[in-house]
Amino acid sequence: MTDSPEQQRHVVVRRLRTALARLPHWWPLPVSVLIGTASGLSYGAFATPQYEATSYAMAVAEGETDPAAALGYAQSYGRLTTSDATLSYAQGAAGEPVRELRSHVTSETSPDSPMISVTGTSSDRHRAADIANAVIEAVIVSSGHVSKDTGVKLIKFTHAMTPDQPVSPSVPLGAAVGAAAGGLLGGLVLLVRPRREGWSVPAQVPGPAAGDTGVAQDERELVR
Repeated sequence: MTDSPEQQRHVVVRRLRTALARLPHWWPLPVSVLIGTASGLSYGAFATPQYEATSYAMAVAEGETDPAAALGYAQSYGRLTTSDATLSYAQGAAGEPVRELRSHVTSETSPDSPMISVTGTSSDRHRAADIANAVIEAVIVSSGHVSKDTGVKLIKFTHAMTPDQPVSPSVPLGAAVGAAAGGLLGGLVLLVRPRREGWSVPAQVPGPAAGDTGVAQDERELVR
């Protein structure tokens, strides 16, 4: 007589629990490391390489304008690099519409110097340089329209060069990062998982105190 599907399911679950119970308690750690390593290898092997190129501009005070004003205007122009007006002007030279261009551009400014950096990111290394140069040119042109009123203009400091190496993780680096993440996750699982039944911490039997040695010796002598 064959078992019902429900009984077969219970048998499979019981056998699985028995097999897991026979494994050492630390089995989640190597399994997590293997899974993390495989994930990192897959990401490094199949992910599309990404390239970055960075161009720089500097804010310069003109005429009798206070040089300290250049620092403040550099911060303002840095925030305008990803605005619709700037990206609309740069989209022709960058070769991408504004919506896509916004996700491929980042900018940074320094609190100590009137410098603006614009970084372009793309799967095409030539396109990454084109994006950075197009956006920095757009910011410089925008600043020139109001330089007579502000007394500060932007000048190009460095031109973005075509990158040679991608910034995305390589296969060895992806495997290392995945293994580290898997090891961390496996360690956390070991910390939070419940202890198996039958585990106990052996109680330590307290030994005689330092002052009790003489008393115990005297008692032994009386017994004799």
